[in-house]
Amino acid sequence: STHYKKLLESPNRPINALSVYLTISCFSVFQALHQLYYDPNIENKNLAQKWLMQAQISPQAWQFCWALLSPDKVPEIQYFGASALHTKISRYWGDIPAEQYDTLKTQLFSQIALFASGSKIVLTRLCVALASLALNMMPEAWPSAVSEMVRMFQEEGGGVDGRARCLALLELLTVLPEEFQTSRLPQYRKGQVRGALGREWAAVYPLLQQLLRQPDSPALVKARVLKCLSSWVLLDVPLSESEGLLEAGFAALSDPELFDTAVEAIVNAISQPDSQRYVNTLLKLVPQVLQLQEQLREAVQNGDMETSHGICRIAVSLGENHSRALLEQVEHWQSFLALVNMIMFCTGIPGHYPVNETTSSLTLTFWYTLQDDIMSFEAEKQAVYLQVYRPVYFQLVDVLLHKAQFPTDEEYASWSSDEKEQFRIYRVDISDTLMYVYEMLGAELLSNLYDKLGRLLTNAEQPTSWQHTEALLYGFQSIAETIDVNYSDVIPGLIGLIPRININNVQLADTVMFTIGALAEWLADHPVMLSSVLPLVLQALGNPDLSVSSVSTLKKICRECKYDLPPYATNIVAVSQEVLIKQIHKTSQCMWLMQALGFLLSALPVEDILRNLHSLITPYIQQLEKLAEETPNPSNKLAIIHILGLLSNLFTTLDITKQEDESGESAPPVKSTPPQSGPNPVVVVLQQVFALIQTVLSKWLNDSQVVEAVCAIFEKSVKTLLHDFAPMVSQLSEMLGQMYSTIPQASALDLTRQMVHIFASETDHFPPIKALFELVTSVTLTIFQQGPRDHPDIVDSFMQLQAQALKRKPDLFLSENLDVKAVFHCGVLSLKFPEAPTVKSTCLFFTELLPHCADIPPVGQVVQEDGKLLLLAVLEAIGGQSSRSLMDQFAEVLFSMNKHCFGLLTVWLKEALQSPGFPSSRVSDEQKDTFSQQVLRERVNKRRVKDIVKEFTLVCRGLHGTEYAAEY
Repeated sequence: STHYKKLLESPNRPINALSVYLTISCFSVFQALHQLYYDPNIENKNLAQKWLMQAQISPQAWQFCWALLSPDKVPEIQYFGASALHTKISRYWGDIPAEQYDTLKTQLFSQIALFASGSKIVLTRLCVALASLALNMMPEAWPSAVSEMVRMFQEEGGGVDGRARCLALLELLTVLPEEFQTSRLPQYRKGQVRGALGREWAAVYPLLQQLLRQPDSPALVKARVLKCLSSWVLLDVPLSESEGLLEAGFAALSDPELFDTAVEAIVNAISQPDSQRYVNTLLKLVPQVLQLQEQLREAVQNGDMETSHGICRIAVSLGENHSRALLEQVEHWQSFLALVNMIMFCTGIPGHYPVNETTSSLTLTFWYTLQDDIMSFEAEKQAVYLQVYRPVYFQLVDVLLHKAQFPTDEEYASWSSDEKEQFRIYRVDISDTLMYVYEMLGAELLSNLYDKLGRLLTNAEQPTSWQHTEALLYGFQSIAETIDVNYSDVIPGLIGLIPRININNVQLADTVMFTIGALAEWLADHPVMLSSVLPLVLQALGNPDLSVSSVSTLKKICRECKYDLPPYATNIVAVSQEVLIKQIHKTSQCMWLMQALGFLLSALPVEDILRNLHSLITPYIQQLEKLAEETPNPSNKLAIIHILGLLSNLFTTLDITKQEDESGESAPPVKSTPPQSGPNPVVVVLQQVFALIQTVLSKWLNDSQVVEAVCAIFEKSVKTLLHDFAPMVSQLSEMLGQMYSTIPQASALDLTRQMVHIFASETDHFPPIKALFELVTSVTLTIFQQGPRDHPDIVDSFMQLQAQALKRKPDLFLSENLDVKAVFHCGVLSLKFPEAPTVKSTCLFFTELLPHCADIPPVGQVVQEDGKLLLLAVLEAIGGQSSRSLMDQFAEVLFSMNKHCFGLLTVWLKEALQSPGFPSSRVSDEQKDTFSQQVLRERVNKRRVKDIVKEFTLVCRGLHGTEYAAEY
């Protein structure tokens, strides 16, 4: 272990020079492998692994890998030898002289023959190495590689029995297409090699056919044949050319030992995109799939989930991949309909997903595909297909709603949390499918569901299971959530039925809530129905198990129906207050509830808003006053953040300015009066609690989460109230300045940015905003002097603030108290930060700054004096210092420089690019010159500059023309 440590850590011997030490023959490799496999010390294992990885790619690997394959070595050592061979061939092909190709090929054939009866893992690795060799030599140096492989292994000799040789050949043929899929061949070579492999299928097919049809072929051989077929069809082997093998694959499905590999081979063959061209073959496959129905039914009866799953995969892959091709064969419509019905059987397979069955979920995509294909035909043809398939889709709805039903309470209680989560996701998939099916079935689907629900709820003789009722409601909810059901004539009936439901179960109650929520827009158009459902929602609010569904439904109703809720407002506020005081809901639901109340209060007269706000907020203000007096500790911190969060969520939606804009005809007549005079209710409340918030801040100023929560209240209020926030601008500006001066935090800068955005252009508010902007800029410049690397969030927010100031009120940069030069230098420094968001914000700052070179003297002056520093930073980034994902942003800065200081840029570019090795040692003077000319030519087309920069950065990084660059 000390030996490897020395090799790996020697200061004068870097790891990539380890090849020098590998002349110690195989002894070191044996030692390292022994250490890797058997040493209990994890550090020693890691050292050995590092050393072996270097050994594997060293020139000496060509010598030791053959020695490692010696028959007297254990399989672990032999495996490493085979892996080293594969690594050398696949990754360092260029190092192998052409005259050694044949020798290497012969050696590999010999080794494979030797290991045909040896270790399977070593044999596979050797086969992969030979496959890699073949792919690198095809088609020129080894045009008939596969034919030769088949011939070599069919010849007698070498003391290896026929069956072992046969299995070795099958292994080789199987890994060949797999190696092609993962090979590092350049794109142009991939095309050539794929074509050559396709031509070689003629040598593989007869061999596989013969082995599958031989009565005495062992199951192991047949399984390997099917695996080989699976591998080759991935090369887009024409479906018509594997017909006979597929037939044998279908026959193999009756053999339990071959079932899984046969399914894989058939599914792979059918799923190839190219296979839809072979309609005649597809038509022959349909009856073969239909013949599996008896085996499928037996598997379902016996609870054999593996078999039913496999057969379903085959039926679905045929239907899903080729529904259009098969639909178009009109004369065969009955056999395709039979296949569709077989898939329907799979969708409705008995049992509860995912506990008793895992098959039904496989079929859902098929129903989308079939519907898409039917609806894509021209009208006349479509009408014919709809006649056949509309009844099928109505049946599908019944099947899906049956599958969506919950099990009995006892059974559901026995499920694991993972099973419950999988079932939830499965129901979401069903919901999406139902929503999609509505496009085909339309209003008739809702009538159908309504009739079923009506019969269920009004049939007094037959007891109704809650599961059945819940599933039907779930179907309604799925459709109503995303489709405009305002014109459906069954919704009034549905709303009328909801209060008749005997809600004796949490799942059912949840679905009732979500269904009411999905109908919130409809309720806004039919407010008379609110009295039927609102009591249910308010009752559910008090149940912690219905927290998410009841609160989200109330929020939707308050948002959509707020102008019809004043008669219910007192009740809604009272119930909400009660559940908030009792702390029934988790934090996020409390926040939603406050947003709901914000929507609700927005539609009330101002005096009612103030009265309700007072009763709603007073308990929290009293609590906050107590907390503000306490010594800071973790528990009261959480309580403070919670209260501040409640206030900010309430103010997010409490917006009386939109009463006239959004209310339309449904607004109460009082809204037509001129806007109310006096301050906005939110401002009134904020002014009342301002001193308290300052007290809280004074104790928690060094806690970023509390500061963030305080800033959030004002930020959300400013965003909602806009100019109505005006009375608070002065005192908030002062508080923000004090906060930021004491302990600078990004949230304070973000709030300052909002203030600048809304109020900087207003004469009355410009002085406090200007003072605040100058103060936070000055404080941030101090942070830059002390070292900003520990504060990327502050730098990000600061750059966004500067960009906003230039956008909204460039006059701020005319101030004598603003050090424009220092801000510019901070920007140049920020461009070099590793954090992408910070760099993006900084690029935005410069693209806003450069257009002001002419109209703001301090900006013009700093660009003239120090603009070259900005260009150098941009070029460094393009040269490889910054992530490639940011190149568009740097291109925008370059484009802006070209547009607004062309003369200077011409000089700077020439000077900067003269430096040897700048911005990258990989670019020549000629390439730099071309780049410079291309950039300077483009003063209008920003898209073109982005392309030029992307091209140049690839050259700088040594990635130009590589696959990696193309994939990015």
